[in-house]
Parts: sequence; C-alpha cells; structure tokens
Amino acid sequence: MMTQGFADKDMMTDILSSQKNITGIYNTYANECACPNLKADMMNILNEEHQIQHDVFCEMQKRGWYQTEPAEVTKINEVKQQYVSMSK
Repeated sequence: MMTQGFADKDMMTDILSSQKNITGIYNTYANECACPNLKADMMNILNEEHQIQHDVFCEMQKRGWYQTEPAEVTKINEVKQQYVSMSK
C-alpha cells in the first residue's frame, strides 16, 4: 500500500496558513492582557510568529508558489481618500 505525502508546496501552504492563524490568536491574547509583563511576553511571541510567517511567505514567493499583484495607484489613492474622509 502506497501512502501519498504532502509535496513541498502543500506543506509550505499549510505552514503559512497555520502561521496566519497563530498570529491572529496571539494578537487577541496580547490585546486582552491586563498584566504588563504578560502583555510584553505576548507581544514578543507575536513578533516572533509574524517573523516566521514572513519568512515562509518570502520563501514561497521566491519559489513562485505565492504570487501577489502590485496594487494599482488609483486603488491606493481611493483607499487613502476613504480614510482621510473618515478621520475628519
């Protein structure tokens, strides 16, 4: 009986998805800490997890497995304008 394993791309996609989930969880924990020392620890962990996520993202981009499209200048300006009008 032959077992089908994950390909590298599948594993990296799973890792990236997991890291995105983990950073969301640590962000919630950090936001809800009442103790300053615990909050500092959670922020440090959150930063480390974001770095792991970024490293995985960059590796996937380098391998051509996660491509992003540059934002159009007109779209960026539209969003900027929305936030400027909201802050007034």
